Amino acid sequence: MTSSSSSHLPSSQTPSPQTPSPSQPTPLTPGAASEKKTATGDWRVVKMLLPYLAEFKGRVALALILLVIAKLANIGVPLLMKDIVDSLSPAQQVLSVPVALLVAYGLLRLSSTFFAELRDIVFIKVTQRAARRVALSVFRHLHALSLRFHLERQTGGVSRDIERGTRGISTLMSFMLFSILPTLLEIGLVTGIMFIKFDHWFALITVAALVSYIGATIAITEWRTAHRRQMNDMDSKANTKAIDSLLNYETVKYFGNEEWEAGRYDKNLQRYEDAAVKSETSLGILNSAQSFVIAGAVTLLMWRASEGIVDKSLTIGDLVMVNALLIQLYIPLNFLGVMYREIKQALTDMEKMFNLLGENREIADKPGATALDTAAGANIRFERVNFSYETKRQILFDASFEVPAGKTVAVVGSSGAGKSTLSRLLYRFYDVNEGRIAIDGQDIRDVTQVSLRASLGIVPQDTVLFNDTIYYNIAYGRPEASREQVIEAAKSAHIHDFIERLPDGYDAMVGERGLKLSGGEKQRVAIARTLLKNPAILIFDEATSALDSRTEKAIQAELKEISAERTTLVIAHRLSTVVDADQILVMEGGRIVERGTFNELMALQGKFAEMWRLQQQEAARADAGLISPLRPEDR
Repeated sequence: MTSSSSSHLPSSQTPSPQTPSPSQPTPLTPGAASEKKTATGDWRVVKMLLPYLAEFKGRVALALILLVIAKLANIGVPLLMKDIVDSLSPAQQVLSVPVALLVAYGLLRLSSTFFAELRDIVFIKVTQRAARRVALSVFRHLHALSLRFHLERQTGGVSRDIERGTRGISTLMSFMLFSILPTLLEIGLVTGIMFIKFDHWFALITVAALVSYIGATIAITEWRTAHRRQMNDMDSKANTKAIDSLLNYETVKYFGNEEWEAGRYDKNLQRYEDAAVKSETSLGILNSAQSFVIAGAVTLLMWRASEGIVDKSLTIGDLVMVNALLIQLYIPLNFLGVMYREIKQALTDMEKMFNLLGENREIADKPGATALDTAAGANIRFERVNFSYETKRQILFDASFEVPAGKTVAVVGSSGAGKSTLSRLLYRFYDVNEGRIAIDGQDIRDVTQVSLRASLGIVPQDTVLFNDTIYYNIAYGRPEASREQVIEAAKSAHIHDFIERLPDGYDAMVGERGLKLSGGEKQRVAIARTLLKNPAILIFDEATSALDSRTEKAIQAELKEISAERTTLVIAHRLSTVVDADQILVMEGGRIVERGTFNELMALQGKFAEMWRLQQQEAARADAGLISPLRPEDR
């Protein structure tokens, strides 16, 4: 009846509110509403899991048959024990040991264990395959969700939800099919035997004990649920705080805020501790109630059996059989509370994971969406585009421009002007509020996202790498590429020589988010990765901002060469990097305020000319040693 608390914390979530049915206008009380929502959420989780079991219908059926055989063998043991005891009693003693009965007894014992183990062997593939498919579905769905969701999510909490939910599937299947169903079957068989072989008091006492036990277990466990859910919430929050702090290790060190971070983490641990104490206290109450019911039932049944022996209506074998049946009933009943709690917890864990599947795909392919066709040369058009991340703050205003196929268009402007938003919209991380974006006349909302993004290649300002080898991170641009192609891309990005000087060469690990590499080295890996992808459209979002001047010039020459026959959108702060662009767009406050070639914009003597003069003055002062050259992020 006791249950050890997990060393780390199980999960839970309050089920999402259910829409009231029109046929039920009477509002529920808060307690009833909570109970209704919980029950609805539990059934919803079970229904969502059933399709994942359909693949192995045969195995499920065979496992259930083996389950029944194992339980019948288990119940047969006390019945056979009665015959053995009676055959050895002084009143009916035979001349020899009842060998056949003893052999049958041994076979029943063996069958009970053998068929139970065989059942587990048959069913394990079903459990593991279902867990795998659900986890994979959630993982794919998370990657299909919009950038908005991923900017708002907390990585630690989401990863823990998936981990607990996957574990919950195994728990639910194991307990539901191999604990609850066998227990119910055994309860039914024992009650039936009591009713048939003994007087009605045996069956009544057994049924009354079962009803009291199950009722007390469910009532107290439901009361405990709130504390378990609070433990889950505090677990997720503590885990999120820890991961967030460790990911920002350098920032924590810069400001000496180790104790501040420890304090934030400890606040959630303290709340978890309080909820855990309440949960374990309620567990003690539950165990006591269960023990009281079981002890009372055992005492009453043994009393009735003893009276039967005294008045000779029952034999010693009957007493042994009743005792054995009670022990076999007591064992599953002893764990019924644990099973119920674990099933409820598994359902809660799975609900939280399945809720991730319920997250709306803000950006989804239209029904019948076709693949993007860039055979005509990948001409890009922004047509009167208005966009806002939030309704209260508009980012782009009536943005219209064209990037002709094979040409280079640069976008410049101050921070917050909306430059990087253009690339996010082009990648369709968000959809425009008004207007449209077209590639070769095809509205990007009408084509599949896979084909759209396959045609785009970006070198972002903030390059984040996987915690793997340099080779893996470059090859990520085209995983099926040969090693020679990966090395060629690294040479084109001017990082091959640096890699060769490393002790492990291309097998060197880059660390979490690429922290073992400098900003310039990470940027060159990103450039190599994009070169390897070989897309029809290139986007350089401050692509050389982290490079030194000498490397920048070498990379710029290489970028100019590879973008010569590709449609290229350059987002830049350093104006010197866009001098050769076919057209330059100047953005201010989400609007395009100037456009033209470099010479045209300089002749205009407007915003671009002002920015150019300011940057030239900074460069001159840096050359004179008066100031350090400023990178875009420093300005």
